[in-house]
Amino acid sequence: MSKLQDLEDQIMRAERLERSITDMLTIERLRQFAAECRREVERLSHRPRCAA
Repeated sequence: MSKLQDLEDQIMRAERLERSITDMLTIERLRQFAAECRREVERLSHRPRCAA
């Protein structure tokens, strides 16, 4: 699994878990985690690739 796929999977899991719980602190932490993962996906998506 690539790093991008792994991050996208983590985002989906965090959002799915967020919808299934009621603890607001945990929900906020999951939202923050998903946002961090999205920023990393964005960063990796725009990173120049090495010529092989």
